[in-house]
Amino acid sequence: MLIHLVCWKYKSEINASDRDRHRNMLRALSGLIDENESLDVGEDVLHLERSFDTGLVIRFNDREALDRYSYHPDHQKVAALGKEIAERVVSVDFFTG
Repeated sequence: MLIHLVCWKYKSEINASDRDRHRNMLRALSGLIDENESLDVGEDVLHLERSFDTGLVIRFNDREALDRYSYHPDHQKVAALGKEIAERVVSVDFFTG
């Protein structure tokens, strides 16, 4: 199983409506490809100095499935929006036992 984790820290001027729109677009990616085992999106609840605003966790069967997801036009559209409204984006992809 391959875990794909992404976090966004939005620019301070991005309002709640635009943040929610981004999260909803991320949620809509669920089932984009068949090998997507699960997709979870959430808003940070702690609001610590180190916290990011939104997190995404997707489980894929393998690297090829992640690659198909990454290059899918619907994903590219949401990724572009995320880059536009975020001051910082971090990610990590790793295999589980």
